[in-house]
Amino acid sequence: MDAWLIPAESVNFSEEIRKSRFITLLAHTDGVEAARALVRQAREQHPAARHHCWAWVAGSPQDSQQLGFSDDGEPSGTAGKPMLAQLMGSGVGEVTAVVVRYYGGIQLGTGGLVKAYGGGVQQALKQLKLQEKVRRTAFRLCCDYALLAQVEALVLRMGGEVTNGDYGVDVTLDVMIPASLANEARQRLLDMSRGTLHLQPV
Repeated sequence: MDAWLIPAESVNFSEEIRKSRFITLLAHTDGVEAARALVRQAREQHPAARHHCWAWVAGSPQDSQQLGFSDDGEPSGTAGKPMLAQLMGSGVGEVTAVVVRYYGGIQLGTGGLVKAYGGGVQQALKQLKLQEKVRRTAFRLCCDYALLAQVEALVLRMGGEVTNGDYGVDVTLDVMIPASLANEARQRLLDMSRGTLHLQPV
């Protein structure tokens, strides 16, 4: 998968259900460590809450290695799983949901909890602004100054970026190029330079 949607900004959705307050937080988290950090942050912001349930799709939507969820003391299967189901159904990647519950004294039952936790994430997802992330691969190439402007223009045109430049006798550039366009970029650089420019994987 070379491109997927990720959150462009965080969302905070709050509702009261039978005297319990549910606060749903959605945010961009690139990787499991970032997801864990968001859960810790929610606990710190709401120390008096009874439950801090969470779910994450911490990589691309297809990356089953970076999925996680927790009921955090709610009956098994009533919080984390329905939250994760909503995230996976959205097709969004690198996203974590935390639902904070302030218990109001009235039990909701299994069905009520599933609806509250899954529904909170569903409502927050409706408010979520998205942006596209393109998987890129890192390369290095050496070129002379005469070709520098053309090389930089080509990298930008292909949706890549120059991340570093070492300007000595020749120029050594570190570039990121969309993975699906790497072969095309390699061929264009060879054509442009009559066979002298070579992309080296980093």
